[in-house]
Amino acid sequence: MRLSKNLEHLKPSETLAISLAAQQRRAAGEDVVDLSAGEPDFDTPRLAAEAGIRAIQQGKTHYPPNPGLLELRAAVARHFSLLSGGRPVNADHIVVSNGGKQSLFNACFSLFGPGDKVLVPVPYWVSYPQMLRFARAEPVYVPGAPEWSMKVSVEDLERARDSLTRGLILSSPCNPTGAVYTRAELRAITEWARKHEIWVLSDEIYRRIHYGPGPAPSVLDLPDELIERVVMISGVSKAYAMTGWRIGIALAPGPLAKAMAGLQSHTTHGASQPSQWAAVTAFGDDRIEQDVDRMVEAFRGRRDLVEGHFRDKLPGVEFVDPVGAQLRAARRVGARIVELHTGRYADAKGAAARRRAFGRRFDPGAVEVAAVLQPGLYRFSADCRYPAPGTIGSRLRTVLAG
Repeated sequence: MRLSKNLEHLKPSETLAISLAAQQRRAAGEDVVDLSAGEPDFDTPRLAAEAGIRAIQQGKTHYPPNPGLLELRAAVARHFSLLSGGRPVNADHIVVSNGGKQSLFNACFSLFGPGDKVLVPVPYWVSYPQMLRFARAEPVYVPGAPEWSMKVSVEDLERARDSLTRGLILSSPCNPTGAVYTRAELRAITEWARKHEIWVLSDEIYRRIHYGPGPAPSVLDLPDELIERVVMISGVSKAYAMTGWRIGIALAPGPLAKAMAGLQSHTTHGASQPSQWAAVTAFGDDRIEQDVDRMVEAFRGRRDLVEGHFRDKLPGVEFVDPVGAQLRAARRVGARIVELHTGRYADAKGAAARRRAFGRRFDPGAVEVAAVLQPGLYRFSADCRYPAPGTIGSRLRTVLAG
């Protein structure tokens, strides 16, 4: 079949492919540890779920306003303001979409085009390059420094910049490493971007899952003049365990927000109205903060458990100590660490995303695994400590030893 040239660079999401394979094998009765997709394993907070149900029962099931319900955009603006010390946030600059992916896509498609280059720190979330290719822009990969938790510096970015560079996609807390940029680092990067008239797409979907005090640092913590060319991406999927509700949020300068909404009006239109009403409660009801705090504490405990076992039972394996998100990246130079993807999946009875999915230029002497901190990791960690024949832990030890 001859397909459009629009799809010539298209590669299906490897994380979703592995997750689907895990689901299929579970359905076949196999006991599978799925460490692929970044999905919280908690239920949606009860109050938010009930708000969605009420919306359906009250007949709020028709076309929503394209840029999002006014009530939701106001709740998001208030929420962002509270997280960043009370700074004003204009609800008219917020666009609600069908998940964070669409928010990012809208921004990429509205800002970049043929001949534009966009810097993408490595390792990166698998969809960033695909979105840029759809916009006919060119992703330029900037390897992060291993000694700096795989983050990039202004010096790294400047070496990769040229006269065609128009954008930067920055993820913090980072998918797939869990590394977090400090406020000083964000300030330095946005100052550099402002100097060179470069747009920054700040993916902050994991901001609330932070193991330091309060939420992770944000571009909204910076002065107004540094965020005039910044788009902040957020949503309900991670902090509120609402991945299936499909609500993404973009905060952008007014003219760009209007353009993104216009693009959306000709593709999907607005997000599901019942989902938006659930999100109104998620962002606006302070009681839900207790649910968020419980989830973050559970993720923190899982991180500490796995980190302890990596340090004590897997010496020689280097890893990024995640300060945020529910993700982990591990590496060992010269070792074939955890090739638990589709190629060796049937043997290992485990599923994790391989390094190549997050950037071919990432540390060619090592192999990466991004692992979701969910209950499967308790088993993963326990197996690594007491590996029985045929378990994921014994396979891991065998691979590391080789």
